[in-house]
Amino acid sequence: NHYEGYLFPATYDLSPEMTPHQIIDMMLGRFDIMLTDEYKARANELGYSINDIVTMASIIEREAAKPTERAVISSVFYNRLNIGMKLQSCATVEYILEKRKSVLSVEDTKTDSPYNTYLHPGLPPSPIASPGEESFKAALYPADTDYLYFVADGSGGHKFSKTYEEHLNNQ
Repeated sequence: NHYEGYLFPATYDLSPEMTPHQIIDMMLGRFDIMLTDEYKARANELGYSINDIVTMASIIEREAAKPTERAVISSVFYNRLNIGMKLQSCATVEYILEKRKSVLSVEDTKTDSPYNTYLHPGLPPSPIASPGEESFKAALYPADTDYLYFVADGSGGHKFSKTYEEHLNNQ
C-alpha cells in the first residue's frame, strides 16, 4: 500500500466526518482522472510503466524550483537513462534522509538505499513525492536537449550543461 506519488496534490473539499480512507480514495480518484488515455499512451510510447512515469515526475517535482525548467530537468534525466548514466538526483537522497538540505555531503550520497540514485542506476523503485500534473507532463514530454547535467544557480533556477567540464564550470 505505497500511495506516495498517487495521492494527487490538489485542493479538496473535506468534511470533519470523512475518514482517512475516504480522503485517500478521493485523492486516488483525482489521480485517476488526471491520468488520461493520452498520458497512458504516451507512457507506453516512451517504453515506461505508469509507475516509472510517476516516479520520474516525483523526482522532477522535487528538483524543479522553477516551473519553466521541469521539461528541461526531465530531459536531463532521460538523457542519462538512455546512456546508462546514474541519475544522481539530490532529491532521491533527501528522500532517504527524510529532510531537505541545501547541499548534500559526500557521505549523504553514500547512504545505502535502493532510492539512492548516486549509487544505483535507473529510477528508484517508487515515487519520492506526489507530483502535480505539470511535473507529470514534463515526465511524459521532456524537452529535446543534449544536457546531461544541472546545478542550482543560487537564484531558484538551474544552470544546464552538456559536458562534465561545463558542469564543473557552472558549479
